[in-house]
Amino acid sequence: MFTPAGGFGQRLVAEGLCWQPVPMDRRSLNPLRELIFFWQFVRLLRREKPDLIHSFTIKCAIYGSLAARLAGVPARVNAVAGMGYVFTSDSPKASLLRPLVRMLLKLALGGRNARLILQNPDDVVLFRQARLVDPDHVRLIPGSGVDCERFSPAPEPVTDGRSRVVLPARLLWDKGLAEYVEAARLLRARGVPVDLLLAGDPDPGNPAAVPESVVRGWVSEGLLQWLGHVDDMPALFRSVHIVALPSYREGLPKGLIEAGASGCALVTTDVPGCREVVTHEVDGLLVPVKDGVALADAIERLVRDPVLRNTLGAAARKKAIAEFDERIVVARTLDVYAELLGST
Repeated sequence: MFTPAGGFGQRLVAEGLCWQPVPMDRRSLNPLRELIFFWQFVRLLRREKPDLIHSFTIKCAIYGSLAARLAGVPARVNAVAGMGYVFTSDSPKASLLRPLVRMLLKLALGGRNARLILQNPDDVVLFRQARLVDPDHVRLIPGSGVDCERFSPAPEPVTDGRSRVVLPARLLWDKGLAEYVEAARLLRARGVPVDLLLAGDPDPGNPAAVPESVVRGWVSEGLLQWLGHVDDMPALFRSVHIVALPSYREGLPKGLIEAGASGCALVTTDVPGCREVVTHEVDGLLVPVKDGVALADAIERLVRDPVLRNTLGAAARKKAIAEFDERIVVARTLDVYAELLGST
């Protein structure tokens, strides 16, 4: 397994995987640096001689697939969870990069022995309409899987009459943090007995990152509690009543599925990825994107109606087991491997 250096490397080794750090910097736009890294990666693949390479995220899909083609790797699988900053942002930088990334993606995803795994139907349509990939080479697999035994329900926490809500995500504007804070202000003004929590690390490598100073300012205002990185997510979900993810777009949000498997009531936006996890009024509530008022209304409704909250949480758990359990996802991913390796 090849990833940038980081704290998770030793965890991979502890699980019995062969892990090697690679000097990829996702923030880098230096052409010379990128070319040097790319050639190093080609040489690494030639040395290791894998039968199949499975790349995740857009940048890794481009680098991994192109390097694999040059290194003669027989089979390539790319899993793209969402369209990423370049395709979702309206910033001048994203607009400038978009044609180049589109061209490189088309090169990376092409070829008889390549498959693209997407996590929601909207992305399937988008990739096909953009003619980035042969439609016959696309496989729809819902997410990366959740351990529905590890993430399991517990009795609702007793919190002195106050409900607890958590937003579990990297600290990015496009996860809906501005709308979450707006909702916090509205709920406080309305006197709703609720505490809002935020679980996640800063992500300075992402252009959409929320500065840590801004988050600390929200905490100082008393709008929310910031938990930072949380190792024990099952315990966190068992300690809250509601999980909110007002994201602008997702592949298939794993944190939301984990929360559903834990029996939490879910509030999310009616956008690609999120609406595959939540059906409105069936196993959660959907709100319009970038609408802090609607988010506050949905949270207040669940705070004031514990019967609805518990009903939606139970339905979310049932859906997670039926559609998103990791055993389903692993089996379907192995089917893609077998399809490719059997054709080489």
